[in-house]
Amino acid sequence: MHFRLHFVSIVYVVLLASLGLAAATPPAFKVSQASQPIQVDGKLDADWEKTEVRTFDFYRRDESPSDRQKSKFRMLWDADNLYVFFECSDRFITARETERDGQPYFDDCAEIFLIPANAQLDMHYGFELNLYMASNDFIFLNNFHEGKHALIKSYDPEFDVAVTIEGTLNDNSDEDTGWTMELAIPLKLFNGIDSFSPVAPGNRWAFQAIRQDRNDATGNRRSWSTLFELDPDHPNVHEPEDFGFLEFVE
Repeated sequence: MHFRLHFVSIVYVVLLASLGLAAATPPAFKVSQASQPIQVDGKLDADWEKTEVRTFDFYRRDESPSDRQKSKFRMLWDADNLYVFFECSDRFITARETERDGQPYFDDCAEIFLIPANAQLDMHYGFELNLYMASNDFIFLNNFHEGKHALIKSYDPEFDVAVTIEGTLNDNSDEDTGWTMELAIPLKLFNGIDSFSPVAPGNRWAFQAIRQDRNDATGNRRSWSTLFELDPDHPNVHEPEDFGFLEFVE
């Protein structure tokens, strides 16, 4: 009798935990289909107002209130491209990196990681860009060999990007308003692997979006925020288990 009650209690606790985890899982980000050609100019055109918008609510290394600056995120798609839009408030707009495949993530920087499948796989495509539009793009392989990760840095895709800045870049003597970044990522960059989940209404990809926020004029200190929450004990933006999902909709 006691064993049976104990067993039932364990099942009940496990069930509650499972329900709690399910409730905590964020819904898929709805990516609307563009109704007209998108002009990549860093501006919120009419189509952008029709798609879902979310904020970056999960902060890391935020040492002061000024390190928690607001960011909004949007996506669209059409037959040729996946479009991404970052809208970021920023008191001190800062960037230094100008070379491709450098370290734009030490600047004010927008990042998106994409897995073109409905699964949190151990690989993703990475696009990281600062306000000079200096891009660090790569294919990331988790646990590639003997528990170590690997980067394919020779992946240098062509895509369109535009930035708008409301303020003065690299001048902390005044306070700025913010910046936007708009990307058009050609779907042909995923040719072949996209067959596992083609870009079509109802299909899903796994992804993570990140905003790096550097307010200091010197050094590499910056805070960062993510669209989907990271494991608090092992925060790693490249961990696929922490990726959320996008869903293509009409």
